[in-house]
Amino acid sequence: MVNFELKSHYDYEDLLRVIHILRSPGGCPWDQEQTHTSIRREFLEETYEALEAIDRDDPALLQEELGDVLMQVVFHADLEADAGRFTMDDVCDGIVKKMIYRHPHVFGTVDADTTEQVLVNWEKLKRKEKGQETHAQALDSVARTLPQLWRAEKIQKKAAKAGFDWADISGALDKLDEETAELRQAVAEQSNVAEEVGDVLFAAVKVARFAGVDPEAALYDTCEKFIRRFRLVEEAVTRQGTTMDKLTVDELDQLWKQAKRS
Repeated sequence: MVNFELKSHYDYEDLLRVIHILRSPGGCPWDQEQTHTSIRREFLEETYEALEAIDRDDPALLQEELGDVLMQVVFHADLEADAGRFTMDDVCDGIVKKMIYRHPHVFGTVDADTTEQVLVNWEKLKRKEKGQETHAQALDSVARTLPQLWRAEKIQKKAAKAGFDWADISGALDKLDEETAELRQAVAEQSNVAEEVGDVLFAAVKVARFAGVDPEAALYDTCEKFIRRFRLVEEAVTRQGTTMDKLTVDELDQLWKQAKRS
């Protein structure tokens, strides 16, 4: 039994102490075995669960999920504290200094009266801070662990700042047509299909960007729509007293079109 005061309400310092106790001798065997790599997926899952709470507009759930995300942050920081590389205080110090540095219009003498001006200054300061001297370095800095639709969007936005972009959405649509044609050819020749699929997706993201559409959100909505329509098709098949695998593709397509109209 560890020496820890039970309270009716706990604060940030209590969270730091609980995590450290769990990872210390006499704590939890599972927590003691974990590394940055072993809980990497949990960090990602907790973040997505927090986003789910935001999408649901559920403040009680969001409070819980933000706690789970914060626990992950503290856990990783405690691993580093034990390794003697940095502490949670260093993490807080670093982010506060970064926020002050990147908001000279608030903490300094720079003028930025609009959101657009703020974002332009932010990007310039970020590149200077990270020593990015070329646009290619800025593109390469986009995290590879992002969902790839979002990564493509960020890469394209940074390329656009260098002037490498279409003038309007028509150029993006033409490029999508071109890439789709190349995909058809690749499928016919059974060559470079994966590469051409990637090119089509990248081109589709550019169209979405010009249209002001979040590609990740658009694909999410499409998946939800597909599930709804699939359910209607399956229900229609069940009313016919059969199963989907007993019908032809054409028959299923007709039911799909009916579901779409409904």
